[in-house]
Amino acid sequence: MHGLINRAIQSFVCNTYGQSRWIRMTEAANLGFVEFEAMLMYDDAMTAQVLDAMSEELGRPLPEVLEDLGTYLVSNPNTEALRRLLRFGGVNYVEFLHSLDDLPDRARLAVSDLSLPPLELDEHAQNEFTLTCHPGLPGFESVMIGVLRAMADDYGALAMLEHNGPKGEGNVISITLIETSFAEGRSFDLGATAR
Repeated sequence: MHGLINRAIQSFVCNTYGQSRWIRMTEAANLGFVEFEAMLMYDDAMTAQVLDAMSEELGRPLPEVLEDLGTYLVSNPNTEALRRLLRFGGVNYVEFLHSLDDLPDRARLAVSDLSLPPLELDEHAQNEFTLTCHPGLPGFESVMIGVLRAMADDYGALAMLEHNGPKGEGNVISITLIETSFAEGRSFDLGATAR
């Protein structure tokens, strides 16, 4: 697993629940260290151990915690660079949704050895979509639900999201866009410099 993914989990836990809880999680996962290096590769089993320890420590089902992680990745000021990468997908939420097929490639442009699972958006009717998260990262669909919710808020859209579970070659998320201009979205300047 890429260190950036593990580092994102670490940042989420430390910023949301505190350093002491993160240390307890790393001890429960038997890591032997408490800091992930962003540009190193780690065994997938190590990440799975951390996620299991996180769910246990927080007393919450892993999909819920991963959804919170997805929200954190878009909405926390420490992760502004990721928000910018996502906002380049379009000027409104519908355009953003249509850009999701290209997200793994855009991520690879930013970090060449970061491999995200393929995403496939299907539009079934006006404002009704499904997003298929293909295999590759366990729990990725839960993270994507959090990302999709946070991006709807970011664009000022009102959307309903539902995880439909595994179907065929991936996990499917239903997206119903109720209103494109529900609230004022967060400001975004295409020419601004990320922190």
